[in-house]
Amino acid sequence: MAANLAQVREAIDEQTVRLIAVTKHASNAQIEEAFSLGVCEFGESRIQDALKKRQTLPPHVALNSNWHFIGHLQSNKVKQAVGNFSLIHSVDSLKLALEISNAAAHSGTTQSILLQIKMVPDNSKSGFTPEQLRNSLADILALPCIKVEGLMTISPLTDDVNVWHESFSGLTALRDQLASEFAVPLKELSMGMTNDWREAIVCGSTMIRLGRAIFGN
Repeated sequence: MAANLAQVREAIDEQTVRLIAVTKHASNAQIEEAFSLGVCEFGESRIQDALKKRQTLPPHVALNSNWHFIGHLQSNKVKQAVGNFSLIHSVDSLKLALEISNAAAHSGTTQSILLQIKMVPDNSKSGFTPEQLRNSLADILALPCIKVEGLMTISPLTDDVNVWHESFSGLTALRDQLASEFAVPLKELSMGMTNDWREAIVCGSTMIRLGRAIFGN
């Protein structure tokens, strides 16, 4: 793991990119090792798995780590997600944003979120189209008790670097347009996973979500 992390950090170099270690297939021992090597941000796609791991990790790890929800968030899981994750990456509709806002208001907290965008057609992915986001963003920004930190995308499952580039550079351009149009920072761009993270960084990613690239197979 140390060698894997060293390779990633060398590629990131001095760029401002946050490393989110995806723990879907990682044991608690591996999470502890990653923490000992300086990783303090972890991502999970299943709420129950994240909560269980946090409950069974040593307190110094659990209390000094930020946890990100990176999976598809179902309406019936919103109450469990709000307040238990520093950032929800996968808000893919105005309806879901409203549910998160209501749950956050009920629990007396403010929940940070990213809005998931589908930059290129992909039936296997959820998310706003760019046009849908333009039509919904003012309503989302007006909701109480949520803070829109930026945008997220997942590139289509392909080895075509041109498709990766279209997805990632498109998200960066969209962010810049919306930030100007709506006078909102949208500082975070969560894009790049184990297969395509290098291209994502070139295109302006501020967060990469890596599982196998850190923990191995």
